[in-house]
Amino acid sequence: MLFFYIRHGTPTYNPDALTPLGKRQAEAIGKRLAMYGVDKIFSSTSNRAYETAIPTSELLRKEIVQLDFANESHAWHDFAVDIGENKKTWAMALPEYKALFSRSDVLTMGRDWHKHPLFAETNFSAGAERVQKEADAFFASLGYEHDLENNRFKAVKPTNERIAMFAHHGFGMIFLSCILDIPYPALATKFTICHSGMTVIEFAGDDIVYPKVLQLSSDSHLYREGIMTGYDNIIRF
Repeated sequence: MLFFYIRHGTPTYNPDALTPLGKRQAEAIGKRLAMYGVDKIFSSTSNRAYETAIPTSELLRKEIVQLDFANESHAWHDFAVDIGENKKTWAMALPEYKALFSRSDVLTMGRDWHKHPLFAETNFSAGAERVQKEADAFFASLGYEHDLENNRFKAVKPTNERIAMFAHHGFGMIFLSCILDIPYPALATKFTICHSGMTVIEFAGDDIVYPKVLQLSSDSHLYREGIMTGYDNIIRF
């Protein structure tokens, strides 16, 4: 199985929609996925993610199945922190949390990183446990059961299907950490995904499966269509 995780295109958050640039990015990723096809298309219930999935759905004539657990609002509730003046931001964006997330005593706790006393006053534990449970249920529905003790999957019903999920950055960091058995603090502070960036994960084997990242946040579809590339339309490269 090949699993494609795609972040939504450039959005407006109020209202929740794609900008004209975001729609061009969605069309570009749709063309890319249509070249080889996908068998199933999933999307967060947010409008910006759903709109990003539409071109792929139309080109391949596949239904979009919406998944509420992938909606960014749930991850925001659990992984954003107060910064004063009734404002919040992602913990992973703050220097003080980056420092905490990089501590060896946090990272050595592995999947249980959120149980460290440093995070006792946060919602991290509730969020991490919820996403792990939902991610595992999702992949079990695709035929792959997560062996948490050994950090691998069991191919109960191995398949050659190509699965696409359109969702978010904030949710994606915790979701991908659950799939890859990489502690969220390590993933969230060292990696990121750009607008319409496509991450490709291979589930190879008919018995024991170790998911392998073949591409992380690839934006080659943008380059092909002559659309600006880079991180969040800010850093150009």
